[in-house]
Amino acid sequence: PVKPVESGGGSVQAGGSLRLSCVASGTILYSDCMAWFRQAPGKEREGVAAVYIGGGMTYYGDFVKGRFTISKDKAKATLDLQMNSLKPEDTAMYYCAAVRGCLIANSLTASQYEFWGQGTQVTVFS
Repeated sequence: PVKPVESGGGSVQAGGSLRLSCVASGTILYSDCMAWFRQAPGKEREGVAAVYIGGGMTYYGDFVKGRFTISKDKAKATLDLQMNSLKPEDTAMYYCAAVRGCLIANSLTASQYEFWGQGTQVTVFS
């Protein structure tokens, strides 16, 4: 199994930036996907960004609109999410997730993912 562990959350003023990192123990295969999801109180978990490990293709939720960048750092073996131009509506618990043999078409669908981290809180204040 894969065990993701997130870090890098915190509080930031609107318009600011945060960088989240995820370290996943276990073996990540080329057929796997890794992703960031978020969940605000009273809302469903939604896909923020995903990467298909084998091809390196990335996918983003519509609300990202060029503000966030997902990347896999081979040297550090981390999955990073650079978040810029943060808005108060980005406030949520952010989760790192992984799945074996992912279906790329469902790369931002939470139900596809098998392995989840505990989450890291991001709070954006105006």
